[in-house]
Amino acid sequence: MRILFVCMGNICRSPTAEGVFRQRVEQAGLGSRIEIDSAGTGDWHVGKAPDSRACAAAGKRGYRLTALRARQVQPEDFLHFDLILAMDHDNLARLEALRPEASRAELDLLLRRYDLARGVVPDPYYGKTDGFEEVLGLLEEACDALLVELKGRL
Repeated sequence: MRILFVCMGNICRSPTAEGVFRQRVEQAGLGSRIEIDSAGTGDWHVGKAPDSRACAAAGKRGYRLTALRARQVQPEDFLHFDLILAMDHDNLARLEALRPEASRAELDLLLRRYDLARGVVPDPYYGKTDGFEEVLGLLEEACDALLVELKGRL
């Protein structure tokens, strides 16, 4: 199973989701069965590490994001990944517009998929540090639900 998390620039929400879910998958002993990655719909931060505020918030909870590097979604991602999960409606719309006809990837909003309160993961980039904590809480809840779903599919 191959999972791709997507936000706008791939420096806040999607790499955090990747880090949280990677830890959940490893702890469940499924690291060899589930491939995890993240990307952005924009190209502003390609090659850069995640936002330092995201790394700091994640580090407090035991997640390591510092080795990750931002990349932009590519057409081949739609052929490689089984499930592509967007953080908000704008990114989901961008993914749908980029999606090649041959794609069999399932596209969805991460939080909507699990009927979580907000439906979208808010972008903490222009906010204060507590926004990164809020995002982490939402992503932890969503990643727990995603892991339950995938265990049922494997």
